[in-house]
Amino acid sequence: MKVRVEDLEEGCILEEDIMGMTSHPIIPRNTVISSLHIEVLKSFFIHEVDVGNTKANGDPLQPNLKLDTNKEKKSERTIEKDPFLPLYLSGVQQLKKEFQNWQSGSGINITTIRNIILPLLNIFEENQIHLYNIHLYSNKEEYIYHHSLSVGLISAMIAKKLGYERGNINQIALAGMLADCGMAKVRSSIITKQAALTEEEFNEVKQHTALSYKMVKDIPLLKSDMKLAIFQHHERLDGSGYPSGESKNRVHIHSQIIAIADMYHAMTSERLYRSSQTPFIVLEKIKEDYFGKLDIKVVETLLELVANLSPRAKVKVSNGETGEIIFTNRDMLTRPLLKLDQTNEILDLQKRRDLHIKEVISI
Repeated sequence: MKVRVEDLEEGCILEEDIMGMTSHPIIPRNTVISSLHIEVLKSFFIHEVDVGNTKANGDPLQPNLKLDTNKEKKSERTIEKDPFLPLYLSGVQQLKKEFQNWQSGSGINITTIRNIILPLLNIFEENQIHLYNIHLYSNKEEYIYHHSLSVGLISAMIAKKLGYERGNINQIALAGMLADCGMAKVRSSIITKQAALTEEEFNEVKQHTALSYKMVKDIPLLKSDMKLAIFQHHERLDGSGYPSGESKNRVHIHSQIIAIADMYHAMTSERLYRSSQTPFIVLEKIKEDYFGKLDIKVVETLLELVANLSPRAKVKVSNGETGEIIFTNRDMLTRPLLKLDQTNEILDLQKRRDLHIKEVISI
């Protein structure tokens, strides 16, 4: 919907790039609007913007903010909105309430957790564009809730790609979502800290895997190997992980699925003390920097899911240009050959290491 800038509220999510006098957007689409963004828009004399019907905290946008035009009303009636984002944001807020209950000493209601993630998973599987964009839906103030829900969804997609049957895919989704439930037992001052953690604070955070296991161990609807995956999701194949320093075949494959989903979402998301990185750069770093630490089959599966784009998929490059994929080398999925929209030139990202895919626009 179109909203006047003077009526814009913090937490609104942009649906279209805000363009200036260059090929780079002033503010890219999917940005969660802050007070600073509003001031920037005013300084550029931009009078209205397109935003979603739901704010980042899950609240609906106030109806009196929408521009009252016949065109907009017709659009609202005739265009079917993708149900994923409103359902996802609502799920984040439901999980936040559950997390606060855990902080107060309540146990995990696995039925509630299932009811949050499984309907979302059905939509997530149908439209893969959300896999490319899910990190953009997060905000740093509520990162921990976004992260848990996203890890559950990404873990399930990896499991599906690996050929798991439906029951185990759903179980992996639950385990991924609950992997960090033990953070509810960590001091809230650490969770909300806006600077890098001290060694003492990080040691406390490292206890969350054991705390998570303690919270899920008596849930009969969660399989025992999923409980082990929750306990082990920070273990690494070379023995450098925690809490037990397990290595090689002593680290369960389900643990590796959640580990890689956890790492991928964390690195692509904005956090209180760390900025985000684009998915294609993160995939390259995971493959190169964590060789020997993570199961290569699972890493390659995530690469296939995110980076193996079909020809004619539309992407945005880090220099602001857009184009369509014309060829992908299976040995270098993150660096395809593109035909640029503006000039029709061919861009080979294998040769242009200074550039990378910043966003997937359509598939």
